[in-house]
Amino acid sequence: MSEASELDVAASPVPDIPVRDEDEHLNRDFIAAVEAAIETNDQDGLRHLAADLHEADTGDLLETLQPEDRASFIRLLGEDFDYTALTEIDEAVRLQVLEDLPTEVIAEGLGELDSDDAVYILEDLDEDDQAAILEELPYADRAQLQKALDYPEESAGRRMQTEFIAVAPFWTIGQTIDYMREARDLPDSFYEIYVVDPTFKLLGSVHLDKILRTKRDEKVTSIMEETRQAVLATEDQEEVARRFERYNLVSSAVVDENDRLVGVLTVDDIVDVIQEEAEEDLRALAGVGDEEISDNVMTIARSRLTWLVVNLGTAVLASVVIALFEDTIEAMVALAVLMPIVASMGGNAGTQTMTVAVRGIATQELGARNLLRILNREILVSVFNGIALAILIGVTAWLWFGSPGLGVVIGGAIVINLLFAGLSGLLIPIALDKINVDPAIASSVFVTTVTDVVGFFAFLGIAALWFGLPF
Repeated sequence: MSEASELDVAASPVPDIPVRDEDEHLNRDFIAAVEAAIETNDQDGLRHLAADLHEADTGDLLETLQPEDRASFIRLLGEDFDYTALTEIDEAVRLQVLEDLPTEVIAEGLGELDSDDAVYILEDLDEDDQAAILEELPYADRAQLQKALDYPEESAGRRMQTEFIAVAPFWTIGQTIDYMREARDLPDSFYEIYVVDPTFKLLGSVHLDKILRTKRDEKVTSIMEETRQAVLATEDQEEVARRFERYNLVSSAVVDENDRLVGVLTVDDIVDVIQEEAEEDLRALAGVGDEEISDNVMTIARSRLTWLVVNLGTAVLASVVIALFEDTIEAMVALAVLMPIVASMGGNAGTQTMTVAVRGIATQELGARNLLRILNREILVSVFNGIALAILIGVTAWLWFGSPGLGVVIGGAIVINLLFAGLSGLLIPIALDKINVDPAIASSVFVTTVTDVVGFFAFLGIAALWFGLPF
């Protein structure tokens, strides 16, 4: 190939490749092209491929790349890399990326972000790393971010955006519109402006649509609404999300303990909170803590081991119950065959009730006002399902072992265990919540223990009495 031909190839543009395939996964050809550009340090080629990606797509791409390629990807994109993408990736990946980047580069990238996104990225770092990055920022930005980081974890103060528009009560609509046109440090997107007194105490808010429909000489106070849903900065983010859902809010002012305006929460932040809380509860129910798909082997192993050890203790307790009826089982081997059925049915029924109860507690749909009604409902459901399953399993046991008495025994045990499963699945989460223990984390262990112990004891005890077997 001639030298001219080689130059033409080198200068040829990178072909356009779809970012995602028909299944909405990242396109393999696209990933391969990005990896090739990183390997050859092809800055222009990489920018052609990835500079205009949405931050969500950039986040997915970062998670897909090999760990050693992620910092190079950011370095090659340079000013075209949107650090908002770091809010779209797992914590483990984000920490690895930040560890591989120079402090001044991180600070420069965070300086371009809204304060809520910058805090989200910083809050998982240790205090020394936070301090080093904050030191590289201008004083005003540093003070703003440090104040947000000083609020408790998972609070409204950590999620709020400190960029907002606040005006004096004596301003007119015309002054407000002119200010919004001329100011350079406005938020990227906003839905309402806030009215504050000279001490920055929140007086009310005005939606943008009202501003656009009002004459210029009117004062903002003439169309101002009192802010009834202001959020306290120290309030838990889950409570705030519930308020957004209940009142269909798009944004909400955030105030400090003196009712002074300190930030604003928008619905896009709350959607993230709702997703995080739902994922947290789902993982807790399975006993995997805050495990993420990008975590390494040792992190996952340690996360799961604790609850496996707890489950081991409950399994030993169930085994102790079985040991009490050792002579009974020896006298009738069929009991050993049927025991797992009783325990399994009780465990499944208990998990069903527990899942509904945990969700009801999380959404505040289950409380003292309706506990009795829900309890009565669960008793009736448990009895109905218990009788239905008792008939089905009892007939099966009768035909299997040719013993109608055995069918009666297992049927009775099923009814008893399902009743206890329903009660424990409802009452245990409520009791744990009352003593400030997260029911999503601890309920499953206790519910499983109750259904195993009650199931084995009921089945073997009824069998010993019915057939006159030794204890």
